[in-house]
Amino acid sequence: MGAGAHPLYRHADSAVHRMPAETKIVCLVAFVLAVVAAPRELVWPYVVFGVIVVAVWWAARIPPRWALPRMLIEAPFVVLAVLLPFAEGGERIDVAGVSLSVTGLHAAWGIVAKGTLGVAAALTVAATTPAAELPAALSRLRVPAVMTSVLVLMIRYVDLLVAEAGRMRIARISRGDSPRALHQAGAVAKGVGALFLRSYERGERVHLAMLSRGFDGRAPDLAAVGAPPRARTGQWAVALLPAAAAVVVATAAWAVR
Repeated sequence: MGAGAHPLYRHADSAVHRMPAETKIVCLVAFVLAVVAAPRELVWPYVVFGVIVVAVWWAARIPPRWALPRMLIEAPFVVLAVLLPFAEGGERIDVAGVSLSVTGLHAAWGIVAKGTLGVAAALTVAATTPAAELPAALSRLRVPAVMTSVLVLMIRYVDLLVAEAGRMRIARISRGDSPRALHQAGAVAKGVGALFLRSYERGERVHLAMLSRGFDGRAPDLAAVGAPPRARTGQWAVALLPAAAAVVVATAAWAVR
């Protein structure tokens, strides 16, 4: 698992890339909590949150044209949010001749705004943090060893699973399958089940192989073999600036609400 092995990593030389991974993880969690805690009835806090994210993108040399297409993973939640103004009850308001729920509008805005900011923040950390730095960073943050191992193995094998799913799809098409035809839904479901079983069996084999080589369930501190050293106080102070700004914005939003 080399540096930048995961597909979301963007190679660049910036101050954000050089920050220790543990500082970026803590900043991400604090920023997301501040965004979630902000009142959904207001708009301006989320505009400021967006400015903070864009500022970090600028510092990390992440162009919006690279980041925005990768944020489409939240599309299913946006579809759900669009339905809420029609499905919720309570006070209603007419918009262009359509009766919409006020509560549903607030809920939809909250889902879209908070989800978009959360995805953007997570993508920023992924784009600036090599996968090889994650085990040491998580163990330094006292994350349980089981969770660290699962996350590291997931990053290591996700590309392999995607490639295998692609090979299975090509095999179905070469045998006359039409993926867009409704009557092939059963074959697609069976393929998903087969992929799950193969992944489960591969996981068991990998785990047994690791145990046979002395793995005790703990991710080692990789500082001795090339991982960056522990974060210094000054690095913590600089890395947590976006999170601190987000906390101030969320607090101010509740104060003036």
